[in-house]
Amino acid sequence: MNPVLRKQVLRQATLLCRVQTCTHQLPVWGGVACTQERQYKGASTEGIGRWKHLLPKEVQGKKYVKHQMQSITAATSTAYGTLNINVSGYDMTTVEHYSQYIHNLCIRLGISVAESYALPTQSTEVMLMQEHGTKLYVDSILKTHKRVIQLSSLKASMCPIMMDVLLKNLPEGVQLTVREHTEADYQARFKSRPDLDCLLAQIRQ
Repeated sequence: MNPVLRKQVLRQATLLCRVQTCTHQLPVWGGVACTQERQYKGASTEGIGRWKHLLPKEVQGKKYVKHQMQSITAATSTAYGTLNINVSGYDMTTVEHYSQYIHNLCIRLGISVAESYALPTQSTEVMLMQEHGTKLYVDSILKTHKRVIQLSSLKASMCPIMMDVLLKNLPEGVQLTVREHTEADYQARFKSRPDLDCLLAQIRQ
């Protein structure tokens, strides 16, 4: 057969196959006949784009709960009451890692941790005086980061062991203090707002 004639025959055969597949119905898949017609044209678009029904029910009904002060545990003859382990330093990463170390150590020793939280960061300006003059200028700003691990019902026999481990692993530049929890310590967790306090005092008068 002539090569030119052969190409023309193959081209007509391929065109004929394409026309047949477009005009005839496609095979049935899973009991539903697939055709070339657009089945979604007459479908309803109501509910498209909604996503809240996909969330769990707890997240939808979650409301803000105001934090309240917990009751202070009283000390007994064999155990301490509510204690605060205060960790402070200028390097936030070191302070955070050391507070995590204390928290994990208490869990391993079986000491109950009531709370673990951060106090507001305090900034201190370092002022320097000029060599020939009386004018002061800010040389640097030091930020003190504080973390608190609150323990409840710490046994008296376990306290020396825990303090010995904590002092031996105390990083450089980090201060560690342990004292009883009071109501003033709870109020120190929140930043003071003098303007709001003045407005509240005016309303009460």
